[in-house]
Amino acid sequence: MKTVTFLVLEGVDKGRVFRDLPIPCTIGREEGNGLRLNDERISRYHAKVQYEDGDIIITDLDSTNGTRVNGSTVQIRRLRPGDQVSVGRSMLLFGTMEEIAARRGSHAGMPVAGNVPTLRLDELAKTFGNKNIAEMTQRSDKTPGEWSPREDEIPPLPQKLTGAQSARLSEMLDYMHQGLTSAVENIEANEDGTEVKLGFNEWQTIQAVQMLLARYVRMIAEPDL
Repeated sequence: MKTVTFLVLEGVDKGRVFRDLPIPCTIGREEGNGLRLNDERISRYHAKVQYEDGDIIITDLDSTNGTRVNGSTVQIRRLRPGDQVSVGRSMLLFGTMEEIAARRGSHAGMPVAGNVPTLRLDELAKTFGNKNIAEMTQRSDKTPGEWSPREDEIPPLPQKLTGAQSARLSEMLDYMHQGLTSAVENIEANEDGTEVKLGFNEWQTIQAVQMLLARYVRMIAEPDL
């Protein structure tokens, strides 16, 4: 049976993962949808995802507010790993981390817009002295300088945080998440989703988030500073 995975990037259900959904399935706010979202701007049965002739297809079910893929309003569209699906106030990322990484690898020789800095796991390991991250680097099959999150390589969150620590960590991550969201919401993708255009202001926002992350890493490694 063919299955699909969606990660909720924005909306009330932000952070939820709908993993290995059997298709065909529908997206909507009503009970009975395979992918049910708590979003008042989503129709009861908003869109349908199905497998046809080797492709994953999403079809808008005459929803009130429409369905968008990579920023473009669509009635029917083929989905590829890494595509962003927007319904109501919610944004979904299509595909598992491994599927997205595989698609990225298949386009490794294609030109990309802008010189986007990458984060290397070995550099992160040196900063944190984290054994888990170091082990990930040793077994990683990525080329040097490449970063692409995969389920088996995502570092675990610290456990047994106090209520105050949990609140502070959540606030920090949400703040940076808002910055990245504001940067990517106006990105334009080409028809097949292999290239995107990034405006200067959006690029500056991404750099600002990168700088903030670097500051946090430094403060954790050297708290006396």
